[in-house]
Amino acid sequence: MQNRIAAFKQHVRAEAANPDFVHHKWFVQWHLEIVERIAKELLEVYPQADPDLVEVMVWLHDYGKILDFANEYTKTLEAGPPKLVELGFDPSFAQKATDYIEILDSKTDIDKAPIEVQIVSSADGCSHMVGPFMFTIWHEGTDKTFPGKTMEELMVMNKAKSEKDWNKKVTLPEARVAFEKRHKHLLEIAGELPERFLI
Repeated sequence: MQNRIAAFKQHVRAEAANPDFVHHKWFVQWHLEIVERIAKELLEVYPQADPDLVEVMVWLHDYGKILDFANEYTKTLEAGPPKLVELGFDPSFAQKATDYIEILDSKTDIDKAPIEVQIVSSADGCSHMVGPFMFTIWHEGTDKTFPGKTMEELMVMNKAKSEKDWNKKVTLPEARVAFEKRHKHLLEIAGELPERFLI
C-alpha cells in the first residue's frame, strides 16, 4: 500500500508543479504537506481511522483543482478513481476515497461524516491558518486568482473563507482548541480588529 500511496503523491506533486496551475510555486509545500502533517497528528488522537485512506484523501482533496482549476470538484470525481486504479489501488478503495472527498467538498454536516472525512476536512481548514497560505492567496489574488480585486475586497473574501473553514470544515475538537488563536489572528489580518489591543 505504501508504494501505491508514494506513487500517487509523486504524481500529484508533478501535476501541481505544472506552470499552468496558478498555485504551482507553493501549493505542495505550503498546503498539501501541511494538511498531511496535521492529519497525521489527528490520526494519533483517532486511531480507529484508516491511516492509508486519510493519506490518500489528503493528496486527493485538491486533485481536481490542480488539474482543472475552473472545474475542481467535478474533475476530482472524474479523474481521481481512474488514476488511483491505474496506480494499483483496489477500485473499491479508489471509489471510497473519492466518495469521501465528495462529502468533504459538500461542507455539509461534516461533523456527522466518517472520521476520515473529519480528519482531512479539519486538517485542510487548519492548514489555511499556517505559513503563508492566506498571504500568498492575497499576493496572487490581485492579478491571477481574482483579477481586479482591491486589497479590501480580498480581505473581505479571506474573512469569509476563514469563517467558512472554521464553521464548516474544522469539526474535530482537538483541532479547534489548537487553532482557535490562529483563527482569531487570521480574522484580525482580514480586518476584524478587537476593541482594545492591550487588555
